[in-house]
Amino acid sequence: MQTSIPTSFRFTIGGEAREALDGRTAASVNPATELAIADAPTGASADVDAAVKAAQAAQASWSGMTWSARARVLHSLARRLEQEKETFAVLDSMDGGNPLAAMRSDVASGLEALTYFAGIAGEAKGSSFPASSDMINFTIREPYGVVGRIVAFNHPFMFAIAKVSAALAAGNTVVLKPSDHTPLSALHLGAVAAEVLPPGVLNVVAGDAEVGNALASHPDVPRLAFTGSVGVARRIMSTASERLKVLTFELGGKNPMVVAPDVDVKKAAIASIAGMNFARSQGQSCQSFSRVFVHASIYDEFIGHAAQQLSELRVGDPLQSATDIGPLTFAEHRDRVANYIRVGEAEGARVVYGGSHAAVPEKGFFVPPTMFADVTQDMTIAREEIFGPVMSIMRWDDEAKLVSDLNAVDYGLTASIWTNDASRAYRLASAVEAGYVWINKVGPRPYGAPFGGYKLSGFGKESNIEELLSFTREKVIDHAL
Repeated sequence: MQTSIPTSFRFTIGGEAREALDGRTAASVNPATELAIADAPTGASADVDAAVKAAQAAQASWSGMTWSARARVLHSLARRLEQEKETFAVLDSMDGGNPLAAMRSDVASGLEALTYFAGIAGEAKGSSFPASSDMINFTIREPYGVVGRIVAFNHPFMFAIAKVSAALAAGNTVVLKPSDHTPLSALHLGAVAAEVLPPGVLNVVAGDAEVGNALASHPDVPRLAFTGSVGVARRIMSTASERLKVLTFELGGKNPMVVAPDVDVKKAAIASIAGMNFARSQGQSCQSFSRVFVHASIYDEFIGHAAQQLSELRVGDPLQSATDIGPLTFAEHRDRVANYIRVGEAEGARVVYGGSHAAVPEKGFFVPPTMFADVTQDMTIAREEIFGPVMSIMRWDDEAKLVSDLNAVDYGLTASIWTNDASRAYRLASAVEAGYVWINKVGPRPYGAPFGGYKLSGFGKESNIEELLSFTREKVIDHAL
């Protein structure tokens, strides 16, 4: 059966499909063809205000439901979205450039998040404190009210649904802003969700920085969460500080993978290509292992296996089943990543595969998947987040120096340690400054495990009960008997 792809997109505000109040639209461009897919409405402060008012109007009845009633509604939403799973995957592949197979996995992951948080909605509960025989002291948890959620371009549908699930399960209503580079699946999500959720529970407003700024500054949005870049996070924090909003940030990463000499070298090399997300999102993932530290005794062997694995991946149209690596999402990002490749070459890194002169399709925002070897800590590509298909392989033989290099970046999101020595594994896992560490694997992450970073990778935990509780306020009630 052929998948029906929507051609018209609107905001969802108060359960209704709406144009931008000022009528503005922007073309959403297919990064593989550079052709427009559709026009998407572009919001402004007035649209955000309308969405917040709709969310406020719905909040009392939504939070007033029993947790089990809310959970039933969210499970119904998951079933309805499941019926549209191929539509969401195709939209994301067309709008963002990621391979279709990867976007099918993204959709499944996003729906898993929704069902997970629906399943633990009842855990947003209080506790009692045995103060004395003449009083009862206990706590309750209440939703904040209206929550703002701003998400990034690299996993459009997965972020759109996964990042609102905890807030909705906790009894909040939500205003969601997708990336202006990949708004289509989130806009379609709003339309489908309006069939299931009470009006105003989930509102979707697309647009540029004006929409994000309006959410960050709105006096009736006390809680805001953001997934994206450090630069935007700083602007949000500055704006939100005027009203002391409660914030959580899931930001970038310059994640290390460590390969010790006692492992299956080929297995680790193959895992490094998977962990770099070459074939999921062209390296456009905050979890990508862009720094690979390989022990000197297996360095050349590892590079040979990794280069062979990378060479087998096919670059092309992300909608084609034969494609492993698609284009980057937008032209400016393509240019930025291509410049990092040139900088790596100029600073003396050795191109093992790809490089600035490698062939890519003429049309589209393609960048050659590139593997550098002999990268040193002083090089730009070793320190800065590239957010593209560029892997740096670095040599190590001294563990103390290794740990210093692992932590010599501004980020601390994830790490992967490959060794058969349990003592070394836990020693390095403890020493690395990262919020999530895999040992002898590069993913995936199960829902229920807390996810969040150190340093400039953000703060706050997601994908687990801590995220659910973070969308509630704890109130103490002290009752004299």
